[in-house]
Amino acid sequence: MEIKSLSKEHEELYLCCLEDWSDEMKEQGEHRLCWYNQMKDRGLGVKLALENGEVGGMIQYIPVEDSPVDGKNLYFILCIWVHGHRQGRGSFQKRGFGRALLAAAEEDVKRRGADGLCAWGLGLPVWMRASWFKKHGYTPVDKSNGRVLLLKKFNPDVIEPSWILPVGKPEVEAGKVVITALVNGSCSIGGVNYERAKRAASEFGEEVVFKGINTCDRDVFARWGMTDTIFLDDKIISNGPPLKTEKIKRKIANKVRKL
Repeated sequence: MEIKSLSKEHEELYLCCLEDWSDEMKEQGEHRLCWYNQMKDRGLGVKLALENGEVGGMIQYIPVEDSPVDGKNLYFILCIWVHGHRQGRGSFQKRGFGRALLAAAEEDVKRRGADGLCAWGLGLPVWMRASWFKKHGYTPVDKSNGRVLLLKKFNPDVIEPSWILPVGKPEVEAGKVVITALVNGSCSIGGVNYERAKRAASEFGEEVVFKGINTCDRDVFARWGMTDTIFLDDKIISNGPPLKTEKIKRKIANKVRKL
């Protein structure tokens, strides 16, 4: 195994989360590329894990000031992903890739002079498990909507970070069904959901309005307290795994019938 910083050679692969074989990734539009072009000069860190020259894992992290977390002189792990699908390059899991990527990110962040590294985790035994980070020295410091915020301190006097809580909510428009799509660009799935929601909304008439909002801008994010989220009127219908376009259309159609 070899750990490398992202280079031009692997940018395209990184932008599709190592899933260059996936038709789903092709639906994300330009959101991730636009985010990357903004963040690569603002402290974005990306490490790749390779085996025999083949990229099998990645980790990306940013200054906490550009994350959904309130903190100071910290970095925040957006995601760590070791390819585990049978398609494409096959599975690289259970080989220590994740551990090596995390260690490389920690060393990089220390060199940058940060007081600690934050991560988010889920209590469920799925991707980005909080328990996995705990095993590697991370301590829970906050919780919100099933997400655990964890921190590894490099400075014992560091001020613990906290989640920035949701504050925004779309307004309902009389006689209209409104799809409000927030997109940050740091996550390919967020881009997929945005594009599917936009496509679904376009198949209805003037009764359906689509509003797209880029939360990569820090001031915009501050008004919402959320990044990748799809609203149907004032109700969240997705802020996680990708929704099928047909399912979004059914939800819109149900709303339209009630107008």
